[in-house]
Amino acid sequence: MNDSGAVLQHLESHFQDYLFELIEFASIPSVSTDPAFKAEMVRASGWVAARLERAGVPQVEIFKTAGHPVVFAQWLAAPEAPTILIYGHYDVQPPDPLERWHSAPFAPEVRLVDQEQRLYARGVSDDKGPMLIPILVAEAFAKTTGKPPINLKFLLEGEEEVGSQHLEAVVRENAARLGADFVLSADGAMWRAGVSSVNVSSRGLLSLEFRLIGAGKDLHSGRHGGGIQNPLSALAKLVSSLHDTEGRVAVAGFYDRVTELSSAEQGAIAAIPFSDAAYLESIGAASTFGEPGYGTLERQWTRPTLELNGIWGGYTGPGGKTVIPSQASAKISCRLVPDQQPDEILALVIKHLETHCPPGVRLEITSNGHGALPYAIPSDHPGLEVARRVLRQVDGREPLEARMGGTLPIAESFKRLLKLDMVFFSFSTGDEDFHAPNEFFRLERFKKGLEAWARYWLILGGQDT
Repeated sequence: MNDSGAVLQHLESHFQDYLFELIEFASIPSVSTDPAFKAEMVRASGWVAARLERAGVPQVEIFKTAGHPVVFAQWLAAPEAPTILIYGHYDVQPPDPLERWHSAPFAPEVRLVDQEQRLYARGVSDDKGPMLIPILVAEAFAKTTGKPPINLKFLLEGEEEVGSQHLEAVVRENAARLGADFVLSADGAMWRAGVSSVNVSSRGLLSLEFRLIGAGKDLHSGRHGGGIQNPLSALAKLVSSLHDTEGRVAVAGFYDRVTELSSAEQGAIAAIPFSDAAYLESIGAASTFGEPGYGTLERQWTRPTLELNGIWGGYTGPGGKTVIPSQASAKISCRLVPDQQPDEILALVIKHLETHCPPGVRLEITSNGHGALPYAIPSDHPGLEVARRVLRQVDGREPLEARMGGTLPIAESFKRLLKLDMVFFSFSTGDEDFHAPNEFFRLERFKKGLEAWARYWLILGGQDT
């Protein structure tokens, strides 16, 4: 049996063991945004480091940051071969609302749904399952051929879900150690199940939170109603001012830097097999809505957005409570496209909120000031060509060229600081409910990802499979 056959057979024969390990990993509640989970973040980073060591990677370190730890590892076993920097993240989104989960978010459960085996847990698709794959593949090479056919570096962080706030400093401080030919990302979900695709771009991101403050305390709505501004009513007016009735963002200057797609780019998107009706059925919505003049995929992939992510205030428990709340709050995020700058868009949104704030309340705005720029990889990048070749092997068809509506904050930083492009090679798919209740990872995608990563390294190392 040749080297490639041995590695692929090893991965297949140990799949059940890998599933048990993923269940263990996904059981750690590594929620990066909530300080209450800080100890679990440390535990998760330790789990990742220990698993890399057990895989046979000879050098493993944990970098401390002002936030959550970053795990770095390297295996420089092939001096004449290319070097790739593998990126992924072990942190996860909060599981809320808990009542909408069909099983506990950190008690992973395998279920048969629509004739496919799925593992349900928070973070299992974004990004613990995909991130575990290259670690397992490295181990498979260690146990079969003794070493990988290329040089490996790993940079696995714990703050992707909060904008990779401290990773850029780590990259800057360790630039010499992180040198590689390109980045191969275990994050950045493929478009959808059943469709072979490569992602060629991702949108940028900024976020902020604001609140409107009325009286110094909650007030009886009978005693004080009609006499003062209600922060909830004011908030409703303010957030409704952010869009026009057709769904276009109403913030002055928001679209000033946005360039239209070329006819070739429009044609490439139009050629993708996509049905609004099937999409709506898959998400349980009644109709599409958004910026007029563009199709659904164009709006999701190539147009900027402003979305409300949360809105709250007053009494929300069972029954009634006749109160005028002293405060009302909202969270906003914007997805950005090429040429838009996060700091400029943030300033425009803040100006809009200040200009349109109703009388009788005081506006307070909070932003971490850390936005992410959009990213696009050249369509002829060698790493992308290898990805296409591998997907033709494992899927048996030519992959489509897709774009990510979401954001990988570090992609642009790798390009700017290390001069490295990022190839997206995650085997989760966009319908696996990450960031929502009942997140899952298809076990068939887990298995296919193991094969694909092994084939990728073999091809890159000159061992055609």
